[in-house]
Amino acid sequence: YTGMDAYIHCIEALGGSYRNAIGDAFSGQTIHLCRDVFTGEEMMADDNRSKMMVASYLGGCAIATSYVGVVHPFSAGLSVVLGTHHCIANCITMRAMEEFYPEEFDEFWQMVGKQGVEIPKGICSDLSDEQYEQLYASAIIHEKPLTNALGDNFKKVLTKEKVIEIFKRM
Repeated sequence: YTGMDAYIHCIEALGGSYRNAIGDAFSGQTIHLCRDVFTGEEMMADDNRSKMMVASYLGGCAIATSYVGVVHPFSAGLSVVLGTHHCIANCITMRAMEEFYPEEFDEFWQMVGKQGVEIPKGICSDLSDEQYEQLYASAIIHEKPLTNALGDNFKKVLTKEKVIEIFKRM
């Protein structure tokens, strides 16, 4: 899940408006390492685990020089409201991100399938209205990443109804 988190960091950084040469370099190398591990054999082999350690570090460096995007604010909602671990929450969030990251969405799910990674689903399908309100508040508060991904008018894209509908797809 940590490797998937690194991949997600970098697709968000490369898809945002706060890009820069350093962040792009970190992101590019991270994605290369993630693809190498997740499309290859023996994901848990020692050399692949070393690659994932490097990818995780570089992915953190990438977002330190730019920002994440849509995935992480929604993931934060899952963590805050439902207590879901960060890396797994990012993976769960990817279930509903095809609209925002269509090519990366496909690649992500191909890698998950290739490696047999189990990503929980349905965790937001039957929540209370209060929990959906909390999820909305926990996601929409992340203005910098959402502005990075969607622009200054991100709240016009991510209305309360839209945010709740996205959470329900998880």
